[in-house]
Order: sequence, then structure tokens, then C-alpha cells
Amino acid sequence: MTSDWLQEPYSLTGKRVFVAGHGGLVGSAVVRRLQRENVQVLTAPRDLLDLRHAQQTLNWMRRQRPHVVIMAAAKVGGIQANIDQPADFIHDNLLIQSNVMHAACEMGVEKLVFLGSSCIYPKTAPQPMKEEILLHGPPEPTNAPYAMAKLAGISMAQSYRTQHNCDFISLIPCNLYGPHDRFDAIQSHVIPALMLRAHNARMLQQKELTIWGSGTPRRECLFSDDLADAIIFALKQYSSARPLNIGSNEDRSIADLARMIATTVGFQGILVFDPARPDGIARKLMDSSRIFAAGWRPRTSLQEGLAQTYAWFKGQVEQSLAA
Repeated sequence: MTSDWLQEPYSLTGKRVFVAGHGGLVGSAVVRRLQRENVQVLTAPRDLLDLRHAQQTLNWMRRQRPHVVIMAAAKVGGIQANIDQPADFIHDNLLIQSNVMHAACEMGVEKLVFLGSSCIYPKTAPQPMKEEILLHGPPEPTNAPYAMAKLAGISMAQSYRTQHNCDFISLIPCNLYGPHDRFDAIQSHVIPALMLRAHNARMLQQKELTIWGSGTPRRECLFSDDLADAIIFALKQYSSARPLNIGSNEDRSIADLARMIATTVGFQGILVFDPARPDGIARKLMDSSRIFAAGWRPRTSLQEGLAQTYAWFKGQVEQSLAA
């Protein structure tokens, strides 16, 4: 292994770990994973701590004094959300990451994990995408403001490491899915959006399910609990200014994903593709060989992850109906 990897792992024993964004897809998975560690998990609901406010963030960090910060808080969404709200995506994410990193530096946080996104890679990047190709071209236009904010976050982490010797690391996960995801037919990422629409089509006994785009773009997907495990692995083992890819090293077409989701949900009708809708980038497959070589690999198959995600989603639907 290279010098990017620690010879002596960072110990989490007895540490206070702030999970920013603990209620979301990634944050909730990180909180579950931290239950296996001897740590005190710190969380703050959005109505008590708005990370877009610098002084509020600094004051909270001053009171809580975390040893570790895991930045799972971000404004996220699918293609249509990025098209409709570009200013919100770049504004909110720049504020959140800037405020949290600055406060972490001021409070002497021992380690911070910043999460990027595979959408930060150039639209024409060679596949699979290595970390070295970052900034070698513009990102996909449909999510460029979000991508630029995430690129700035990686630069922030590197800059605080250089100037203030802060042990801030950046991880770049691929497309994520799992419990506590946002299920919205228009605003969500591909898997929860398809799952919601397939579920509704089954419940309404529809004969057809329309899929946005041609179905040919390919996406690499990772179950949220696998990402959480990778985050803890990197937190203990990794220390470098170089961002680190976190993925499954395999991708599937949107058409294949739609068929798997339809099977998981129990929808038996016909899938109809609408090429008038945007496809987004043609392919996003990352090269995760560096973390694989260090000893981490995902454990959850796509079929198993979809089943767990749908079970959670159905539970939420049933709970809302019973309320």
C-alpha cells in the first residue's frame, strides 16, 4: 500500500463522532455502522442546527467538541431537481461544506470525512474513472452546479490540510440507494424514483410503466450500508489529500435497473422508454481499485440491496396509511 494509507490505524475508541445529515440516506447508514464501534454519536436535527449558518455551526461545534466529523449533509437530487434548482444546489452545498470544515478546523477536530459524488467527473472521462482524471474536463451540464460545489469541497479539504495540517479526507461515492432515501418520482435519483413509480403502477394495476430516457445510460450503484462501511474503513485507514473512489466496480444500464426494480416490486406490466426525457451522462463507472487493494469491498448484491430498500419503503407507506 502507498503512503496514503496509515501504518497505524486511527482509533475511534471513546471518540465523539458528529454525523452531519444523520437522518438522510448516507447519514442514517453511518449511524447504524457506528453502533459497532465504541464511540459516542453526535447528531443534530435540521431545525436545531442549520449548517448553512456559519455562526450557528461554529457555536454547536464549540459546545459539542467532536473528535471526528462525517459530512453526510448535502442538498441532493436527481436530474430534474438539478435542472430546476441549480442555484439552490450550488448555494446550499457551498455553505454547508464551508461552514462545517471551517468550524472543524477552529475546534481542532482530529479527522473529517467529506463526501463528493461521481458526478464531479468530466462528462467525457475515460471509463472506469480514476481519481487523477478530476478537473480534466467539464462535468455533465444537467448537474454542473452541484458538481462544482462538490469539487470546491474537495479543494477545501485539501486546502485546510495544507495550510492548517487538518486531517481532512475526501471520498467519492458512486450512485447510492437504500433505506431513508428520498422517494420522489421526479426529484429523486434513479433507483428510488423508479421504485416509487413501479410501486404505484403495481398498486394501480397499470399495464405500462414509462421510464425516462432511452434506457441505455449505465450507472454504478452502491448500497448505503456498504458506503457507510467504506467510510469507517477509510476513516481508520486513510489519510491523504487525494480523493478516494468508493464504488462497486460494476455498472448496469437504466433499462436493466428498471427491470430488476419492477421484479423486486412485483410490477408485471410493460416498460416503455421515453427518449424525449433527458438521459444524463452516458456512463459513470469509477475505478475503485485503490480501496479494493487496501482490503475493502462491498458486501451487498444489487438484488439484495433492492429488496432491503423496497422492504423499508413499503414499511414507510404502510405506516403513513395507518397514521
